[in-house]
Amino acid sequence: MAEKGTVLTIEERRARRAARREKQREANAGRALKMHAVRTAAGSTLETDPEVPPDFNIGCSGWFYWDWKGKFYPQAMPTQQWFYHYASHFSTVELNAPFYSWPTVNAVKTWLRQAGGRNLLYTVKVCELITHVKRFKGTKTLIRDFGFIGDLLGKHMGCFLFQLPPSHDYTPARLKAILSQLDPGRRNVVEFRHASWWNAKVYDAFRKTGTIFCSCSAPRLPDELIATTEEVYLRFHGPVKWYRHDYSTPELKVWRDRIQQSGANRVWAYFNNDWDAFAIKNAGEFRALLKQVQD
Repeated sequence: MAEKGTVLTIEERRARRAARREKQREANAGRALKMHAVRTAAGSTLETDPEVPPDFNIGCSGWFYWDWKGKFYPQAMPTQQWFYHYASHFSTVELNAPFYSWPTVNAVKTWLRQAGGRNLLYTVKVCELITHVKRFKGTKTLIRDFGFIGDLLGKHMGCFLFQLPPSHDYTPARLKAILSQLDPGRRNVVEFRHASWWNAKVYDAFRKTGTIFCSCSAPRLPDELIATTEEVYLRFHGPVKWYRHDYSTPELKVWRDRIQQSGANRVWAYFNNDWDAFAIKNAGEFRALLKQVQD
């Protein structure tokens, strides 16, 4: 262990991060088993209170970024208050942490306490145990167990986001494996990172199952809006370089116009360009552009 004040090299930081990620992966299977036990014990007794979400749900992919301090979060604001500051500006957030670490029931209860009396919606990125480790092979029970998060969140539940790895290219068998295991009672979004999934067979299958295809603004992926339901879902990663792009007004207007032309009645859009707090600025402007059309 490095002594306090020691400056780590890039290689040392990467090694630490890799070790931390491995521990998270090892813990995910055990956490999933615990949620399975809670879900099966709850049975059908857990009451949910579904509500119709707003037409426009615009926010950021995550909210806890150190470099937002002094740019979005006031310099003197304690980190314990950061979420509430974020929630005073946006009514939805995409939670990325569950992708790395399967949430405990207590973690979900914390999200509920944070939401409080606000009309706040959480979109939850599904754990990589399902999408990256097992890659939808025999994961139907795991998906049901993860879906229990939606029951716990009730009216604060937005979407479940399933993100596949870049190496996972399209095959008919893989498409069937994904769609056959999703719970049609959930608002399911699937994000691909391989361009082969942008094809008519995939769109048709998504429409038949009511699954939302995630449109991406990202390097080396098709730059287009795909609508497979009456709701569209967009992730803004940066068109040229991941996470570092500051979207201009004309670039945002292109996506606004695509949404308008699609005829979608609900929009979910999250900005993942967290570098230099670009996500905060771009999300706020994009929301304003959409509301201009609505008005």
